[in-house]
Amino acid sequence: MSARDRIRKYFEENVRKVVKTADIRRVAGISEYARRIRELRNQEGMRIKSHRDLHYLKPGEYILETLERSPQFGEKVSAQLRTQILERNGYTCQVCGAGSGDTDPVNPNRKIRLHIDHIVPISRGGTSDPDNLRVLCSACNQGRANIQTPTESTKNLLARIRREPRKVQREVYEALKRSIEPD
Repeated sequence: MSARDRIRKYFEENVRKVVKTADIRRVAGISEYARRIRELRNQEGMRIKSHRDLHYLKPGEYILETLERSPQFGEKVSAQLRTQILERNGYTCQVCGAGSGDTDPVNPNRKIRLHIDHIVPISRGGTSDPDNLRVLCSACNQGRANIQTPTESTKNLLARIRREPRKVQREVYEALKRSIEPD
């Protein structure tokens, strides 16, 4: 039985219970347990949450919320396409400009790693075409899973609406609701 299989089994036996990294490491018998957890999430759709997802969990704690699996989208970025996107983007994060090996602004003891990011997530209809891919550093990419950032014009419009009095905000909301909902 592989380390991943042992970790999967451990989570399934402890569904809806908080488990700690020390226990996962012991069960897996390897130090690279975090990678196996990511594989269980990303490739198998296991709903494993950490302190980044749930406020009541501490760092080093995980919970499998349910045995029900999330749908998976198997489109991967090939090594060749990854290299192409890294070269196109100058080996720098397209949000903050950081490069691989720079000091992580969140954790000075860690170095930045570069990731290939889908601008429109696969789960929301995005593709792995070069036009939908960009380089993000580990700090900017952290916690971004399946989040599509609004366009600049949308951000500007939202900022204008937020500056308006509550009465005007409510009018805009009701007008949009009427225009979107079917009669």
